[in-house]
Amino acid sequence: MNSYRFDHAQVRRAFSRAAASYEHNDGLQRRVQSRLIERLDYYQGAPACILDLGCGTGRGAALLKRRWRTAQVIALDLALPMLRAARHHAGWVRPFARVCGDGLHLPLADHSVDVLHSSLCIQWCETPRELFTEFARVLKPGGFMAISSLGPDTLRELRQAWAIADDAHPHVSRFLDMHDLGDAALAAGLRDPVLDADHLMSRYQSPRDLLRELKGLGATNADANRERGLTGKARFARMFDAYETMRVDGFIPATWEVIEMHAWGPPQGQPRRTGGEEIATFAIEQLRGSRR
Repeated sequence: MNSYRFDHAQVRRAFSRAAASYEHNDGLQRRVQSRLIERLDYYQGAPACILDLGCGTGRGAALLKRRWRTAQVIALDLALPMLRAARHHAGWVRPFARVCGDGLHLPLADHSVDVLHSSLCIQWCETPRELFTEFARVLKPGGFMAISSLGPDTLRELRQAWAIADDAHPHVSRFLDMHDLGDAALAAGLRDPVLDADHLMSRYQSPRDLLRELKGLGATNADANRERGLTGKARFARMFDAYETMRVDGFIPATWEVIEMHAWGPPQGQPRRTGGEEIATFAIEQLRGSRR
């Protein structure tokens, strides 16, 4: 598994600043969201509680509420300004709850969620086992999880251009691969995880257009080892020159590796691996003893 770390305070700041501009730049996010919604067809139940983790401006939460009108939909995000922006998607007729919180410490009771949905959010967590353990905790037995994430091939052209201009510091965030996520899901006790990856391509008139979009989304470099000072015009110019050599049919390409996964909440008592050991939990009502 990769050894890098994110600056989570920077992640929160970047997405907070992007709340007003997010929906002007989220074409790819909408495309991935629509694909993830299709995965919900695997769930045939009538959910009472749905969690949209990393809800952003609330488009996904609104779609979930439209799909299951009687369910309670909880839109949770780390950035409070995103939740404020989500208010205009909630509506008066079919509102959803908006909660500011961290996916690693969900403010929800054990076994309280029927469907957990998260689109292009969990790539900002470098400890997926901890994250999926929390998912397994809040999911009801047999509950459904559908998530999408970004993989390590994401923005590979931008990463290559920066490597030519300045290889001393990371300039593009790095993300976990599909195998890391699958192993973490199994270790957390999630049942029957199914994963696949696809590569989507965006095209831009110039490298500056890509950088402008990333800033508008809040998807800027949050590597804990990034350089904290100003990058400087000379290094930016070298990066732009390197990226210009990658034009395809007159456009600047940008690759996005999109990983999709669905899995099921573990049944009561299913063991999960923790620190090399397997731990099983049971409701106390299920334990029968005898007294002599």
